[in-house]
Amino acid sequence: MPIPTVNNNEILVPVEPMAETILKNISTVIFVISIMLILVYIVKYILYKKNASQSYSDDSEKEAQNTHRFKKPGIGLVVVALILLAAVYITPMLFTKPIIYIYPKEETELSVTLGYPEKISCSYPNYFEHDGWNVKAFPNGDLIDLNSGRKLYSLYWEGKFNKIDSSTNVGFCVKGEDSAKFLEEKLDLLGLNYKEAEEFIVYWLPKLEANKYNYIRFVTTDEFNEYMPLNISDKYGNEVVPDTLIRILMVYKPLSYQIDVEEQIINSQQRQGFTVVEWGGTKI
Repeated sequence: MPIPTVNNNEILVPVEPMAETILKNISTVIFVISIMLILVYIVKYILYKKNASQSYSDDSEKEAQNTHRFKKPGIGLVVVALILLAAVYITPMLFTKPIIYIYPKEETELSVTLGYPEKISCSYPNYFEHDGWNVKAFPNGDLIDLNSGRKLYSLYWEGKFNKIDSSTNVGFCVKGEDSAKFLEEKLDLLGLNYKEAEEFIVYWLPKLEANKYNYIRFVTTDEFNEYMPLNISDKYGNEVVPDTLIRILMVYKPLSYQIDVEEQIINSQQRQGFTVVEWGGTKI
């Protein structure tokens, strides 16, 4: 019997909002402090120039005023501010809820590992207890965790990444209210089956519909592989290459107005043979 998805979602969904909120608050605080430091420097410099331009009738008056004169501000404030501003832009982006589905042609035992485990912030089953996931996979997508004996339908992880393309030149600008229809169309092209697409939509739909518009781009499988390589091997340690590998990462940015973007070309993906599917997303 297929494992119900509701219980897993109830466990996993709360993880993302907390992490995302913390990252957002840290970035906001750092940005505000940086701007304040720059403003302090500007004010001090203006006061210094104003005092430096004053003329005095004699040396005694000049000496008396020197004790109240503003000193030339150092460049240190600006340097600190720039460092803090830079920190805002390197605040890691969170890859939210990537989950992996496995559909072998026959029942088989597999080891699944990720190329940069140090970037993983959360996982289920726990990735680090056994340096990866060891599962028995079935053609219908069911999994059994070989370490615990627990039945699963997917493997879950989240991760933090610094280098994400946050440009909005190519992609889609979608009305929040049109998000469901948009995702149904695009996910079908990208190769997700009805179950995978529904899970994707019910997770991301509330986030997208909350905005007037959203910029959306789907990261290519090659890009996803660069961010986080996915490795699969059999019980003997031999590499297993899926006949079909679908890795979807949706990058989105909330917008208050419509923007012009070059439409992303999405080629239809056909599934055949041993298939592995993964989807996730991140807000830029």
